[in-house]
Amino acid sequence: MTHSVRTLSSLLAVLGAALLVGCAGKAPDTATPPGPAQPSAAPSASASASVPTSAGERRPPTMAPGPAGLTPVFERAPQGTEKRVALTFDADMTADQGPRAAAGERFDNPALIETLRRLKVPSTVFMTGRWAEEYPDQAKAIGNDPVFEIANHSYSHYSFKPDCYGLPVLPQKEMAADVERAFAAFRAAGARNVVPYFRFPGGCYDDRALQSLAPAKVTAVQWDVVSGDAFAKDGDAVAEQVLAGVKPGSLVVMHCTRSAAPVTEAAIRRIVPELRARGYRFVKVSELMAERG
Repeated sequence: MTHSVRTLSSLLAVLGAALLVGCAGKAPDTATPPGPAQPSAAPSASASASVPTSAGERRPPTMAPGPAGLTPVFERAPQGTEKRVALTFDADMTADQGPRAAAGERFDNPALIETLRRLKVPSTVFMTGRWAEEYPDQAKAIGNDPVFEIANHSYSHYSFKPDCYGLPVLPQKEMAADVERAFAAFRAAGARNVVPYFRFPGGCYDDRALQSLAPAKVTAVQWDVVSGDAFAKDGDAVAEQVLAGVKPGSLVVMHCTRSAAPVTEAAIRRIVPELRARGYRFVKVSELMAERG
């Protein structure tokens, strides 16, 4: 198993995934270090039974199970794909951190969500169930806005692997249930644009976690571009890191955060027009996965 060289910026980005972050906003009336990659496989018709799908609605693409029935992992579209890029935003909230929110600490970033809407940037939000319970109105607004799709970032934001940046470790027997609990929280909030994708808290996983999640029938989604937005103070530096890393088919990890990644919205205002000027089109993860070939 090979491991990517960790730069300081990527370490900060993964550490940010362990913090309590989120995103918010009202929908318009009209409408980690990466773990080991698994080989691409043919599309599968299966998806988590907890993901709501309207009658006649086309299911989002998924990947067939990997070797030995392990949960498949998607990191980017294949080389040679069209100039498309997926921006993803993690909305984290660890289950035992509710009192911090009750005390007035805010985890949302309405300016970021409104900027994505204004710039018409299709995006995928990886949301924890705990966050959806804390901010049900925002979860519903995001989950009913066609600009966005909601994917699963676990319920508790506990780690699925030991030694993951200080996160509490979820017992193996509880892993699949934790994912299902998050899908239930999205349903309870009234979110509809929910896809059967899962991102490991902290980006940490191993074969044991991939095996434990198999009953949830999700595709795990990692990334190939680390934005470095966590803890960042310079939006231009974040933008430059993303612009330098994006290639056709890239998948970028960012955060819906105001407390731990306060310059993300400023970075987006530079990233979007510059990538469009280079001929890139922004897509959700579901569209990027559909073209993996």
